[in-house]
Amino acid sequence: MPDLPAPVHALVDAINTGDTAAFVAAFAPDGVVNDWGRVLFGPEGVASWAQTDAIGAGATMTVLTAATDGPVTELGFEWRSSKFNGESTAFVTVAGDKITEFRIPPSH
Repeated sequence: MPDLPAPVHALVDAINTGDTAAFVAAFAPDGVVNDWGRVLFGPEGVASWAQTDAIGAGATMTVLTAATDGPVTELGFEWRSSKFNGESTAFVTVAGDKITEFRIPPSH
């Protein structure tokens, strides 16, 4: 896996080990998941997304590329789950040691 900031690494590890509690813990209390414009707020929203779109869907995330510029890490990744399979991009914003936003923009 490419070199990642610790909170981003924790997010990827939590998905790949199926650990919803660790996934939620990687986020700041006001953190958000923005998946194609569907925005879920706070621990409840983050846990809900993990259950419906990631961990609950048996997801694995293989990071193919990573580039960090300031607080934002752009990830190129391969995703496998019962909901979606393929390559995608995400932008992970970090403040301190927590994620404030995990954004997956629409594919074009």
